[in-house]
Amino acid sequence: MNGNLVFLGAGNMAEALLAGLLACNRWRREQIVVTDVAAERRDVFQQKYGVTALADNAAAVAQAETVLLAVKPQVLPAVLVGIRATLPPHALVVSIAAGVTTTKIENALGGTVRVVRAMPNTPALVGCGIAAICPGLRASPRDLECAEDILSATGEVVRVEEKEMDAVTAISGSGPAYVFYLMEAMLEAARQLGLSMAVARKLVYTTVKGSAELILRHDVPPEELRRRVTSKGGTTAAAMEVKERRQVKEAVIEAVLAAHRRAGELSRM
Repeated sequence: MNGNLVFLGAGNMAEALLAGLLACNRWRREQIVVTDVAAERRDVFQQKYGVTALADNAAAVAQAETVLLAVKPQVLPAVLVGIRATLPPHALVVSIAAGVTTTKIENALGGTVRVVRAMPNTPALVGCGIAAICPGLRASPRDLECAEDILSATGEVVRVEEKEMDAVTAISGSGPAYVFYLMEAMLEAARQLGLSMAVARKLVYTTVKGSAELILRHDVPPEELRRRVTSKGGTTAAAMEVKERRQVKEAVIEAVLAAHRRAGELSRM
């Protein structure tokens, strides 16, 4: 890729994306600048990855071709005000700030900037993420390709309309927490059944990983795979009877819809 890439924010997601990009040789170290208010985070990026790390956002974006907004949503307004005067008019802005619309970013930066909004998730930290992207008012197909190129360094990317971003947040953005919650319950059940925690973790973690891999490799709906492992009168059937009686599926759906409502509320703030 040509031109400078600037990360505003040096958190875990920014580090995952940077590491992925360097591993794929999509940008050279000398093309990348990272900023953060914390000196220790700047030191990590400079020493571990060999990129330039600054405290001054305005100076960092002055020569940028692409700016990736990786700060927390609550501090993003101040960051946008700080870079508005020095952001080059041709620069593309890619935002991974949860719940912040492209319109808010465009307006904060003067109304003419090209913005792509993205929603990655935490499995990006191990190269197994999934991110959704959507264009702002002035973003071009080439801009979407550029954002896709950055985010694909840590997993897969899908394109959606911005009106679908709250649903993406509820499904994949919050989704890892749903899986971890299930794993918590399985680990507690294993403890009650007398298994050692070492054995329980191995059983639960590998089962979840294997189940995900199974469904990814076969074009079969999850309900069909569930039926295949559920023999009438067997142990899995006994477990499923309890889940049906306690309306677990309905509770999960209700939880995801609650996450969707909250995502909408945050987007309107």
